Amino acid sequence: MSAQSQSTQSVKIVTADPSAIGLLGLAIVTLVASSQKLEITSGLSFVIPWALFLGAFAQLFAAIQDAKHNNTFGMTAFGAYAFFWFSMAGSWLIKLGVFGTVLAEAVDPKQLGFAFLGYLVFTLFMTIGAVETNKVLLTIFILIDFLFLGLTFDSFGIAAEAFHKLAAISELAIGIVSLYGCGASVLNAHFGRTFLPIGAPLRIFKK
Repeated sequence: MSAQSQSTQSVKIVTADPSAIGLLGLAIVTLVASSQKLEITSGLSFVIPWALFLGAFAQLFAAIQDAKHNNTFGMTAFGAYAFFWFSMAGSWLIKLGVFGTVLAEAVDPKQLGFAFLGYLVFTLFMTIGAVETNKVLLTIFILIDFLFLGLTFDSFGIAAEAFHKLAAISELAIGIVSLYGCGASVLNAHFGRTFLPIGAPLRIFKK
């Protein structure tokens, strides 16, 4: 067999950065959910579909695409928060009695408190990782820290009113900053230059 016939070709598959669709999902669901916490809107009926399709499925899609980019940080972040919103939608459905009165009457908010506490710890170490991404993502993670801090103490009934307000304001801010991050991700890639600045990483842990 000749050397020519033994030659191989390498094919590079290029896929788009999924950050924009993931951030859009995060932005929309937090805007809708925060409106309910801030009592601008009422009820959870119209929060649930946005939690499922934007908070959960959009971020899960971004996580799967980030896995193809070998982006462990992005895959873990989008995936973890996608499953959070799947779980929240399910919890709200139980609370509203969709799965029957037996489940609805047995709801204990402290169980959610433990889930929120776990997510607070998770988000804290993800915030350390976000230090070396960009300042927009770092801001989002810091706000998510405050969100889970508020949700945790609210669920355990510790200074519930104050921490509920903290969670609501943090969630609204997450939505606003995530929308900016989505716009920056799309337009910077589209124009091939920094159209909307996202801020350089702090270079504390990675030189």
